[in-house]
Amino acid sequence: MAKKAVAKPGPSTDGSIIDTPMQNFFNGRSVFITGASGFLGKVLLEKLLYSCHGLVNIYCLIRSKDNETPQERLEKLLEAPIFERSRHNLSKVVPVEGDILADSLGLSARDRLMLIENASIVFHSAASVRFDEPLRKAIDINVLGTRRVLELCRDLKTCAAFIHVSTAYCFCNRNFVGEEIYEEKIHYQKVIDASEWMDDETAKTCLPAIMDNRPSTYHYTKALAERLLIEEGRGIPMVILRPSIVTAAWKEPLRGWVDNFNGPAGFVIATGKGVLRTMYIRPDSVADVYPVDLVTRMMIASAWYCSRNGFVSPYVMNCTTGPLHQLTWRQIFEYSKPLVIANPSMEIFRYPGGSFKETKFWNRIAMALDHSLPAFIVDSLAIMFGRKPILGEVYGKIHRAMHILEYFTTHEWEFAINNVHSLLDKIEHPQDKEDFDFDIRTMDWLPFLEDYILGVRKYVLKEDPATIPAARTKLNSKGGRRNSHGASAPERKPFGSAKYPDKKGPSWTDLMDRASRGERTEGRIWWIGTIMQATVVYGSFRLLMRYSSRFNALTWNLLTRLIMFAVRINVALRSITGKS
Repeated sequence: MAKKAVAKPGPSTDGSIIDTPMQNFFNGRSVFITGASGFLGKVLLEKLLYSCHGLVNIYCLIRSKDNETPQERLEKLLEAPIFERSRHNLSKVVPVEGDILADSLGLSARDRLMLIENASIVFHSAASVRFDEPLRKAIDINVLGTRRVLELCRDLKTCAAFIHVSTAYCFCNRNFVGEEIYEEKIHYQKVIDASEWMDDETAKTCLPAIMDNRPSTYHYTKALAERLLIEEGRGIPMVILRPSIVTAAWKEPLRGWVDNFNGPAGFVIATGKGVLRTMYIRPDSVADVYPVDLVTRMMIASAWYCSRNGFVSPYVMNCTTGPLHQLTWRQIFEYSKPLVIANPSMEIFRYPGGSFKETKFWNRIAMALDHSLPAFIVDSLAIMFGRKPILGEVYGKIHRAMHILEYFTTHEWEFAINNVHSLLDKIEHPQDKEDFDFDIRTMDWLPFLEDYILGVRKYVLKEDPATIPAARTKLNSKGGRRNSHGASAPERKPFGSAKYPDKKGPSWTDLMDRASRGERTEGRIWWIGTIMQATVVYGSFRLLMRYSSRFNALTWNLLTRLIMFAVRINVALRSITGKS
């Protein structure tokens, strides 16, 4: 069992001894972290190792998984490139076997006593972030898991600060989200009790009535956890931190570092591979994204601030851009599109393209024509040649993710951030500002988005940056123009006449985009071509419903493509001859 030691302030990178308010707070203390194996947890662990020099130990709750012990899982976790600059401090990290789902966190008597004696700061970031999690499981992880951590905090010999990571969207059923915890229609304990006897189907039926217009069980159970903390956590110095959409690292430990497909990263990948062609958004709504390194800095600073002020009830901080440094969805699309083309993936399905739609109706049409139809064609060919059809399944996952994300791309919230300002103002020492400042106003979004896209390519897709020139060549072979980074590409030869030189022939996404904005498309010929193609597609699907064998399916599929090709040739010829 580890003994509590007293450490002196550690040396900075230039060899001098650091003596600052925040360093003095962490000096000689030990930290307990849940969720250390998650995206946010990894960056938090690395930041504590690198910047909090006086920490004695960092205890990480890790369960056994896939025949791997907690020690083996920790060793694999610490192999990540983000820990390169902190290798000399890795001995401070101590795995503690346990499970957020188990009573008393599944801790052995010895490990629990070790934490009680030594840990004085607790970061609780473990959670189920799946939006489609069944209610019972979401409650067990997000609500009851929080209660189990809270019980441990009560037993600690000294609890200087308890930092609970929630989400900015736990009260997304409100237009304005203040720095407070709101009442729920149904008390959290009643929901917990009901979830114990309800099966998943019954719970799913009841969800619309109990979630109070929230989009998922994740957001609802996070709100319940906050209600639990305000009623059961009094007397414990506590901060509830509510990050918005957590994205790749801005500056540290590595620019653009991200390790999962969650959130915007998945859509960056799908767009770059040419799979995602349309999205339903309100383009001028705020895309409230926050870099993971700034979130972890705020977590660490809030622990110091919590202990300094001795909060006796939950102190809420909305970790959002608010009015500080807003970014819109339109800007994300406009900035990202050329960056994705300039830094393409080695494996692409189609040339990246498409556009966002401002109405659900036009987006559904574009999804059918530019997602479902190509998937049907490719999977039909795969079946014919004895291969496994996968594109339909891929688009199924994309469409489910799009359906969930639509709630956030078509709504906008106002978040109070007075407490965030208060904390920023209290970080006065120059060294503390350098180590823990989380002011997002100093960030330039365009370089950040470029680092984000490069980070997704390198760390998620595992593609070496050295392969970018080869990937550009491969992308250009699918047709393209000279991109913003100077990578040459053959010009796409337009089918349009001199009157419409920018036209490339009837394009589903271009037409849907213009129509969704209410713009009149030049020349009746483009609408005629689109209507003819849509009619052919509809007719072929009706025939396919009558003749469902593999042979007939492929026959009608190929026939459809031939007719559509003939229509395009006809449209092009009519355009060239000036007929409309």
